[in-house]
Amino acid sequence: MLIEFGGLPGTGKSTLAGSLATRLAAVWLRIDEIEGALRRNGLTPAQTGIAAYSVAHDVAASHLRRGMTVVADAVNPVVAAREGWRHLADEVGVRHVVIETVCPDPDEHRRRVDTRPSDLPGWTYPTWDEVRAAAGDYQRREDARLILDTTRPLADCEQEIARHLGPADAVR
Repeated sequence: MLIEFGGLPGTGKSTLAGSLATRLAAVWLRIDEIEGALRRNGLTPAQTGIAAYSVAHDVAASHLRRGMTVVADAVNPVVAAREGWRHLADEVGVRHVVIETVCPDPDEHRRRVDTRPSDLPGWTYPTWDEVRAAAGDYQRREDARLILDTTRPLADCEQEIARHLGPADAVR
């Protein structure tokens, strides 16, 4: 199964994706982590976006073909990025589940963005102004997905994901 997390920075994608990957013993692919590695190896921020998604797709395909579940953690701000995940799942012949995280409380969203510690070597998370600018470029999703309001407690969000995945997939 390919589980695609999308949403603006600071909405809780990585927190939930990492938790789910641990519970499912799945491969967790973070676009931020891949972009950080590309930048540490000489690529500029302008060069890393498409390259990071390409690397993630190749790594995901390898693990999916081996029968593993992959949790993809990326903003996925445009239709082309989202279509890449859908095409990958179709190509490999696996179930594709989409989870979009949202933080509808702007004060809480800003607090998260402003206080978030970096957990990736050499990675700098976007500022609140950069997140607001990204929100203006974020293409509205129209695909089938679970929209998860992350202003609720983490345990509630995790339970909603488990219900969405279904009993056979929620626990391993």
